[in-house]
Amino acid sequence: MTHLHRMTLALAVCALWQLAPAQPVPAPPAPAASVAPAPPQSSVGRIERIAPIASQHVGARFVDVWLPADYTPAKRYQVLYMHDGQNLFEGRYAFGGKSWQADLAVNRLVRAGRIADTIIVGIWNSGVERYAEYYPEKFLAFAPEAARREYVEVASNGRSKADAYLRFIVEELKPAIDRRYATRPGPESTFVVGSSMGGLISLYALCEYPQVFGGAAGLSTHWVGRPTAWGRERVRNAALPLAALGYLSQKLPPAGRHRVYTDRGDDWLDSLYAPAHLMAAEVLRERGYTAADAMTPLLPGTGHNEADWAARLDGVLQFLMAPR
Repeated sequence: MTHLHRMTLALAVCALWQLAPAQPVPAPPAPAASVAPAPPQSSVGRIERIAPIASQHVGARFVDVWLPADYTPAKRYQVLYMHDGQNLFEGRYAFGGKSWQADLAVNRLVRAGRIADTIIVGIWNSGVERYAEYYPEKFLAFAPEAARREYVEVASNGRSKADAYLRFIVEELKPAIDRRYATRPGPESTFVVGSSMGGLISLYALCEYPQVFGGAAGLSTHWVGRPTAWGRERVRNAALPLAALGYLSQKLPPAGRHRVYTDRGDDWLDSLYAPAHLMAAEVLRERGYTAADAMTPLLPGTGHNEADWAARLDGVLQFLMAPR
């Protein structure tokens, strides 16, 4: 990324701070329960909770797998990996009481013939380690020392764990899923999706493991990086968006074999993403991505919440997972 690009984005971020309306800061996502709740229910299939994996990389967490009603080992299935798994299927476990209804979205798309047979792997976040695991570790190499140190020491509880989290998914969880279920294991059938911080780690997963994932989507991608619990004045910053864009400008996989989706709404928090969102579209263009393999929409009237993400999930997944 050129110095001019950096200066342009920094100035735009500063300008946007003056325009974004002040609103109450939402609470951080609820941590995973210490006592295992029952798996969520689905009206269009079944949800299995796989036994905890003895990970060498991260702490234990729940993983829920949605299977369509007609699941059979005689077929082969695409796999959609999704972060913040407690928010995906049922409101009783979801942040704010609203879920993504991801099972309903995939079921609709498969039945309409818009995507191939698919299962969903919902990886619960670990609560207090969410920012440590979801903020891409190598983004920090592009950040100033002060910003890097603050993020690691304060937001990440002293240690960045995003690379370890991705190793858990790629080296431990995915092999377990491929052994247990009738999957199509190649990158053309493996996708990763998240919202907010989950959007950042999804894009990072594609860049770090392009041989594993064929597409990544971030809804309301949290370019500013910092925890919303810090408050609006502290959340807004230029250093972390610039770091993210610096990394992506070098590490995005070549266009033509992968799909990338990132969006934003226009509520108080999503409006802070505007400069980085525009520059992300430019980075994708400079890396050779076209409308066939990248989407970066602005969605007026939508905000940073599960209900709005659920309302547009069908379109996101159809773009990401439809046959080429």
